[in-house]
Amino acid sequence: MTPRLLTEQELAVDPVDAVRLLLGSVLEADSPDGVVGVRIVEVEAYRGEDDPASHCFRGRTPRNEVMYWSAGHLYVYFVYGMHFCANVVCLGEDRPGALLLRAGEVVSGVDLARSRRPAARRDSELANGPAKLCDVLGVTRTHNGSDVTDARSSVRLFAGDPVAETDIRSGPRVGIAVAMDVPWRFWVDGSPAVSAYRRGGKRPIPAP
Repeated sequence: MTPRLLTEQELAVDPVDAVRLLLGSVLEADSPDGVVGVRIVEVEAYRGEDDPASHCFRGRTPRNEVMYWSAGHLYVYFVYGMHFCANVVCLGEDRPGALLLRAGEVVSGVDLARSRRPAARRDSELANGPAKLCDVLGVTRTHNGSDVTDARSSVRLFAGDPVAETDIRSGPRVGIAVAMDVPWRFWVDGSPAVSAYRRGGKRPIPAP
């Protein structure tokens, strides 16, 4: 069966509701070296201007501009001066909200993924964190604003097999200094690729 791209209409919902679409979906990225696909097993929801942990809490800026675009765009930002993190924009134009892609299982292009993450001791560690996920996919600042619902895009998001509600867990968001107890981190129970939980932190706000 040909994989089906998720649509803008499906993603134009509250980020917390979009969780069920994103968990189990497959993000696929092209590069001159080949294609890598990652099944998403952990996400984190950010609502926008009413969420103090969001990049958009204080309004629109050049950095968070993509968050205000239509649903289905990829918002990529840089942290620590060395890592990229990727978010799928939800809601709709001028209504910021997104899901941070926290972790995934590599389902295609495994050899290429291994070459990009040689420090990983096992395949479950290739993309078990938001920066690692971007590393294995080759996602960088150049992908900021990509439309993952467009078949012509170099980064595409395909619908996956639905994850049973009984297999979805939730808990506090990771590594943020505000609204840290909001239980908007969601993951697939039992997946070895789910990231380790670390409460709070001084690093930049992880996503929106």
